[in-house]
Amino acid sequence: MLDIVLPVHNEAASIEATIREIYDTISPSVPVRFVICEDGSADNTKEVLTRVSESVPMRLDMSDQRKGYSRAVIDAFRLVEAPYALALDSDGQCDPRDFAAFWPLREQYDIVMGWRVHRADPLARKLMSRAFGLVHWTLFRTPLHDPSCPYLLINKRVLDRLIPELGTLKQGFWWEFVARAQAHGFTFHELPVEHRTRAAGVTRVYTVTKIPGIAVRHLWGLVEIWRQTRKSS
Repeated sequence: MLDIVLPVHNEAASIEATIREIYDTISPSVPVRFVICEDGSADNTKEVLTRVSESVPMRLDMSDQRKGYSRAVIDAFRLVEAPYALALDSDGQCDPRDFAAFWPLREQYDIVMGWRVHRADPLARKLMSRAFGLVHWTLFRTPLHDPSCPYLLINKRVLDRLIPELGTLKQGFWWEFVARAQAHGFTFHELPVEHRTRAAGVTRVYTVTKIPGIAVRHLWGLVEIWRQTRKSS
């Protein structure tokens, strides 16, 4: 059994196709349920999700207020009941066909994580990610090529251990997740994954005008996580 975790915000134009592609690709080989944390969408995402839930196994958590990416993922993690969770972004950039290489490794590693060898993101976001990758490696010596990749197969016992600690970074959730998982000694394995252009729309978080502020908050947050994990080690 597998729970597929999707944080969703303003994806009405593409979310049904994204969910059905994931379901049609994975469910023939593994029983799945979607755990969807809808994050205060201003379009008709809620209506689309409600309709899709009538034909696809799904646990819906919908909000009238915007929580932010990190809080949405954490709230979804709290609803996971299966022994394993597959975390993906809901914008269509994750290719569910890559899952076939993840599933056979579930008992060998605590976390199987994607590596976007060729990222289909704007240059500004790729440059920011590369810069934070250097900071992340300096602080945590993380042995991963892509510690912010939103494509992970996670053992539930990892979630049970980490959920109370997560939430310092409001946007850069996976940077924090990886740092805290590593501090607890959980094992990782990295696999290359396809990274596609967004199915619809554009990101409203990592825009050029917002990146400087996000960078400052990320830097402060990473240092704070480093201090916390050093105290607990």
